[in-house]
Formats: sequence, structure tokens, C-alpha cells
Amino acid sequence: MSDATKIEWRKSSYSDAGSGDCVELATLPGVVGIRDSKNPAAGHLQVGRRHLAALFTEVKTGRHDL
Repeated sequence: MSDATKIEWRKSSYSDAGSGDCVELATLPGVVGIRDSKNPAAGHLQVGRRHLAALFTEVKTGRHDL
């Protein structure tokens, strides 16, 4: 995994700031990093861009519930 301290993480404007339930994304070489904004020291996942896009499509169309 990449050194997360040198990565520029982004939080979605749709994140639920009231509950603190947020994830952050970062563009990494060839993949997208995903981490819990409440616990960034816990590390992050690395997901292929096509796989992440497919997951977003599933969620938007209601075929997958997060």
C-alpha cells in the first residue's frame, strides 16, 4: 500500500456530516484508495477503477444496498 500521509484524500459532498459516516477516496496509480474518514490510521483499501464504477452503478440503480 502507498504511504497514506502523502495521498490527497477527498470526501464526497454527499457525505453525511451529521452522523460522521463518511468515506474518503484518493486517486492512486492504477487504482482508487478508499478509507474511513473517522479512522484514517486504520489503513485503506485499493480498488480498481472499473470495479468501483460498477459498484457505484449497482448502488445508484438500487441493485446493491450499502
